[in-house]
Amino acid sequence: MATGTQTLYVKLSPDPADHTRERAGLAFAAQALDPLQAPRVLAADESLLALATSPVPGSIVRGLELTVGEEQRVHARAGALLRRWHERSPRATSGDHASICTSITRQAGEADQILPLIAKATTAAQQALVRDAALELPRCAPATPVVYRHGDYATRNWLWDPHHGFGIIDFAKAAPGLLVEELVWLQGARWLERPDLRRAFFDGYGRELSQAEERALQLLTVRLAASYLATGLTQGDSALVERGHQGLERLERAHT
Repeated sequence: MATGTQTLYVKLSPDPADHTRERAGLAFAAQALDPLQAPRVLAADESLLALATSPVPGSIVRGLELTVGEEQRVHARAGALLRRWHERSPRATSGDHASICTSITRQAGEADQILPLIAKATTAAQQALVRDAALELPRCAPATPVVYRHGDYATRNWLWDPHHGFGIIDFAKAAPGLLVEELVWLQGARWLERPDLRRAFFDGYGRELSQAEERALQLLTVRLAASYLATGLTQGDSALVERGHQGLERLERAHT
């Protein structure tokens, strides 16, 4: 939307909780990131669950045609921005920790329930991965750092401009959570097939994951892939079935 000489973007949230997270995420971004790295709130209408925000330079990274070197550069910048975001996270409350443990326990229970649904569509090795997720995930939460997460740190929410650099949008899932939850989509969709992008990301982030963080990331990625497959089989959604199969196959190869 253009207003006179100013361009802005208007987002209407589907529900109050989504709107609250979006607004809180934008407020945090304004403190943690530079103006060209994330939108700024220009106006808000609580009755409409609407936010008007400033533009951020760049194009959405998903689907962008980039050279291998450019992809690596984008991932390095993405890692650097996320480290800055995480380092500025407020300290999690006892209530935050309790909610996170509940969420992780729920995800472990989901992995356990999924096993019978995907048994005929998966290998024994893949089933073992899902079983490990069901058994081990509840122990992962206390052993890994909690941060204020962007919550949807995927390439569809990354912006890249060769001159202005890297930015992010969409804060509707911003909330306290495990640091490694931020990386699950990237691990399953990109890094298992492109370890060079993972290396670039963590070069930008400034450190590698600890052993406990690495294990938690593996288990959460398994759970997500299994969930895609189970949902696809139950609902007859071939795209989700393919996504689940692809994810579990990649994970199986990575563990052999």
